Amino acid sequence: MSLSQVQTLATQTLLAVESGKNLSDELANIIAQHPDLTAQDKGMLQDIAYGCQRFAGSLKFMLGKLLNKPIDNKQLEYYFLVAIYQLNHTRNAPHAVVNEAVNNIAKIGRGQYRSFANAILRRFLREQEGLNKACKFDDVAKHNLPIWLQKVLQNQYPKHWHNMVTAFQSHPPLTLRVNRRHMNAEHYLSVLQEHDIAAKILDDYAIRLAEPMPVHQLPKFAEGVVSVQDFGAQQAGYLLNPQNGERILDACAAPGGKTGHILELADCEVTALDIDNKRLMRVADNLARLNVQAALHCAPAENLDEWWDGKPFDAILADVPCTASGTIKRNPDIKWLRRPTDALKTAKQQEAMLDELWKTLKSGGRMLLATCSIFTEENSMQCEKFLRRHPDAELKQEQTLIPNEKQDGFYYALIIKK
Repeated sequence: MSLSQVQTLATQTLLAVESGKNLSDELANIIAQHPDLTAQDKGMLQDIAYGCQRFAGSLKFMLGKLLNKPIDNKQLEYYFLVAIYQLNHTRNAPHAVVNEAVNNIAKIGRGQYRSFANAILRRFLREQEGLNKACKFDDVAKHNLPIWLQKVLQNQYPKHWHNMVTAFQSHPPLTLRVNRRHMNAEHYLSVLQEHDIAAKILDDYAIRLAEPMPVHQLPKFAEGVVSVQDFGAQQAGYLLNPQNGERILDACAAPGGKTGHILELADCEVTALDIDNKRLMRVADNLARLNVQAALHCAPAENLDEWWDGKPFDAILADVPCTASGTIKRNPDIKWLRRPTDALKTAKQQEAMLDELWKTLKSGGRMLLATCSIFTEENSMQCEKFLRRHPDAELKQEQTLIPNEKQDGFYYALIIKK
């Protein structure tokens, strides 16, 4: 596939996100519709699609500096953003990027934009250094975050917000969880070294690769020796601390990373629950690869009559739906799709779910409230409200993981039923 076609498909993803669609889902759909894409094409397409979201603030700012007035044609605007991203952040040959972008733009409106596109992109190349410097004096362009989100971070994390916005502009690491039923991180590192794959040990059972790679190329992945899981997400299993013989509920289990980890940590009886049957099938696939089993149920967690057999659980992982604001590094479209009121909306949805799940926990049992959010409305404030509503609830441990080069952002609260 040509550079021209990759630019076109990347522009389609930008238009889809603009309409409110999820970048990851849209990219998967586009790739499925184009089986002729080579591995190199897919890599380039993914890099451009994610890169344009990661740096949307600065890309739009620089484009704006090149224009006399805003562009009212979204397709034209996004072709420009794709080309500027390639010119500013990739090693693609500048002349090829410009030529293909101009040819693509010439197809819009019977060629009326051809000379305009050529002039704008060649001017960008001439003024590139100055435009990048100018980004440092515009808050949205400098941090590649909407102003409202910057203010939230400044208010809620006054000591950490600078590091957080820096992390959000970086590429996410590929982190592996080593299955302790097979080996530890040190042992698996030696396996990687045999295959000339560079990596670093994070703890006894976690490894971060120096460079991302397709999972099917990972040694012993198919045999269930390792799983891809963010280092912050791996902490859920340790905080829940499953024990042999326990009945454990994993609410909102898809795609199954935490479910698999629980079953690696102990010989326990796990119920994995999710509202989406398609996503629940991913849980089944992950567990099959690990050669472990769980009872799978497709139902809303708060509708106990649809899935609960009345037997209380020893422990519950309440990985509740949230804004996923802690995963912006991994899902950069989130920062442009979310709105200031979203955290309060999801927090309200979480309340009903947590209250119902609490009914299924035995006396003396434990529930781990977990989110991949950085908003206090979904985290510490949610926990405080829950404790006030339930006199039999006692907070045992609380942990906020700040997004950094090692992990995404997470919140955990371990609550005991007195």
